[in-house]
Amino acid sequence: QVQVMESGGGLVQAGGSLRLSCTASALTFNNYNMGWFRQAPGKEREGISSITWSGMSKVYADSVKGRFTISRDNAKNTLYLQMNSLKPEDTAMYYCAADRTHWGLRSTDFRYWGQGTQVTVSS
Repeated sequence: QVQVMESGGGLVQAGGSLRLSCTASALTFNNYNMGWFRQAPGKEREGISSITWSGMSKVYADSVKGRFTISRDNAKNTLYLQMNSLKPEDTAMYYCAADRTHWGLRSTDFRYWGQGTQVTVSS
């Protein structure tokens, strides 16, 4: 059974940084495209970044471009999201997702999902 698990969330002051990590079991990690999504209370899930299986292609939402960096280490079966210059509006539950075929910022394109890790940015 495929399991996707996020870690690294927490409480940080505005302007601070966090690095999220995501691991996946029961799948060949380096065959899967990965994505990061977030959902704030009362809002729809938003795609914020995605990376292809090889790491050669990446995409970012305008809301995080220049502040967040997605990366992956296939040898460690781990996906990362480095978040810098955090703002209160970045407060949300952050989710990692995996898909063999698709990548990008649409949540409906991803098959496997983690349970999420909470990021809270105080002003």
